[in-house]
Amino acid sequence: MTDVSDGTNSSWSPERSAAGGHNPYLIAFVVSIATFMEVLDTTIANVALRHIAGGLAVGIDESTYVITSYLVANAIVLSISGWLSTVIGRKRFYMICVATFAFASLLCGFARSLESLVLFRILQGLGGGGMATSEQAILADSFPPAKRGQAFAIYGVAVVVAPVIGPTLGGWITDTYSWHWVFLINVPMGMLSLFLVGTLVREPSGAEEERHELLKNGLRVDYIGFVLVAIGLGSLEFVLDQGQRKDWFGSNMILGFALVSAFCLLALIPWELTRKDPIVDIRLLGRRHFGACFLVMLGTGAVLISTTQLLPQLLQTELGYTAMLAGLALSPGGIFTLMMMPIVGKLVGVVQPKYLIMIGACIVALAMWHLTGLNSDITYSYAAWSRIFLALGLPFLFLPVTTASYDGLPPDKTNQASALINVARNIGGSMGVALAQSVLAQRQQFHQSRLIEHAGPSDIGYQQTVDAVTRYFQSQGSNATEATSQAVAWVGQTLQPQVDFLAYIDVFWTLAIIGGLMIPLALILKPIDLSASERALEVRLQIAPLPTLRAKRG
Repeated sequence: MTDVSDGTNSSWSPERSAAGGHNPYLIAFVVSIATFMEVLDTTIANVALRHIAGGLAVGIDESTYVITSYLVANAIVLSISGWLSTVIGRKRFYMICVATFAFASLLCGFARSLESLVLFRILQGLGGGGMATSEQAILADSFPPAKRGQAFAIYGVAVVVAPVIGPTLGGWITDTYSWHWVFLINVPMGMLSLFLVGTLVREPSGAEEERHELLKNGLRVDYIGFVLVAIGLGSLEFVLDQGQRKDWFGSNMILGFALVSAFCLLALIPWELTRKDPIVDIRLLGRRHFGACFLVMLGTGAVLISTTQLLPQLLQTELGYTAMLAGLALSPGGIFTLMMMPIVGKLVGVVQPKYLIMIGACIVALAMWHLTGLNSDITYSYAAWSRIFLALGLPFLFLPVTTASYDGLPPDKTNQASALINVARNIGGSMGVALAQSVLAQRQQFHQSRLIEHAGPSDIGYQQTVDAVTRYFQSQGSNATEATSQAVAWVGQTLQPQVDFLAYIDVFWTLAIIGGLMIPLALILKPIDLSASERALEVRLQIAPLPTLRAKRG
């Protein structure tokens, strides 16, 4: 494509806009509906696992396959969705994904066995995996670089806020109705998304020409690349999701899946680098700018998803909160995210992304450091404010990274770039959850062994405590033997919450380090000419109106 401009390097072209004659901000809202539905469903399903296990008469461990099956299918499609979007057509592929997700949700709602539910969740994951890629590519092509921050602010609400309200909504639905409605609520949302996308979103002429050019000499499918991606990422997701439950590499199953994942992902690199039409464009990760964005999004996903799971878990298991009340503790953070998104969206157009990312990373690191001060006496407001602090920093990470990742890329790479950035967010989230749960379990063992060292019969303080508690139970009617046993049990019950809180503190220290590591990564990003896109757009419109450009391309 010949780009008529003033010489600036801009990847944006009006011919690739999906807005047509409609307001592009309306398109941004329309394409965000499905992602909100997909991200919301994931967090709701996590909350409903115990209800699903009870309803289908299976164990809790077996019910986790409802989550694992979705994540594996989602990861496989997500990694190749950029290629599929180009081959099938962006709008067409997007609508197929939404329709598949909605239909699979209907089937999940009526599932009567674990086997059927897992099968339908795989189908749901195949549909959900392709939506985010198409949406971000639509936004990247419908807005010039200087305006993308505001567009991604609308989209970012779906990605960041949905995990916040998901636990609350999931707790209310499962408590009030049944787990079936966790999936059935997706059906009307999916139908609304299909109607609005079919009515308002158009297939850009530039994307159509790119598709016809790709198919002109016949479709060349990178079957080996597809198999390597599918097995590699699918195995990795299984390892991350099931590793802690199965004792990591102490399990032959986990070790086997880890080796398979490592082999496939390592083999994928030389294979895709030598393909003319790779199913995953590995070369993008070799670009300093895009590679840094990929790593920062990996860390952002790790902190966002792990804390979304960890905080409700902490409140429910250690402080006795209900599922709904624990979810409500996260809700104020969602409100502040909504407030910050449009502000950061405007800042993206006037401040270099590297500086915004550094601000966001500092806020996230400090928010995690704030949580290291927790103890058994924390209040609801402490939990809510800890989430608010994190919510203030996430927009400074999510929006600049998403916007900056497309800078300098040719238009025909937006689908592939979008797929890789979303892979980073999802894989980062899985890694964050796995890391948090692993650190939690290991540090619980560590702190328990250390505290027990001071709870032996030879320790004077321990003897005095047991004697005092024994006398208390004797005063309540227990004989000497029973009172001693009750006193020892009481000491153990008293130590366990301390062990758990110390382990959670270690997890938050780990997440604070991840936040801190994103600061130097931001320095790798190249400066962006924030005014170049506006100058290029003005020159385009002055030299050749949009209809003329299309005529030249024809």
